[in-house]
Amino acid sequence: MTKQEKFYPEAQRLGEMGLENFAPYLMNRIIGRYNAALSSEMTKIGLTTPQMRSLAVLSVIDGILIRELAVYAVVQQSTLSRALEALDTTGLVRRVSDENDSRATRLFITDAGREVYERLWPHMSKASDAMFKGINDTERRAFVGSLQTILRNIRKHNF
Repeated sequence: MTKQEKFYPEAQRLGEMGLENFAPYLMNRIIGRYNAALSSEMTKIGLTTPQMRSLAVLSVIDGILIRELAVYAVVQQSTLSRALEALDTTGLVRRVSDENDSRATRLFITDAGREVYERLWPHMSKASDAMFKGINDTERRAFVGSLQTILRNIRKHNF
């Protein structure tokens, strides 16, 4: 008996359940396809995936701390730093020292950044809608609700 079987006797091995029944695998494939669907549009605009995610988050939560943006945008800090440097250099975001903590920096989307994001948003929305083809609104809301519950179950931050 393996250690996993001892602690989780009901757990199936990946080979027994199959990749098509393993939620983390499916989620990774879905997000991979979503990002690929946006790739050509991002390239035309001159954005990378971390930059696109940053602008998307800032379009909703402007003035966020960089460490919080890393969580919301699901980007490692080192990758995010490079992405933000490029966004700052091109005038798409603005960095401001936090009033309460001089070591912290807040990010704001500029008018130019919002324009770039607004050019990309229809493509993001279309790619999202394509994922839900054949799924009615009730099922879609239930699915999103399940994802929100899963995120609450695994998250490390209060946001």
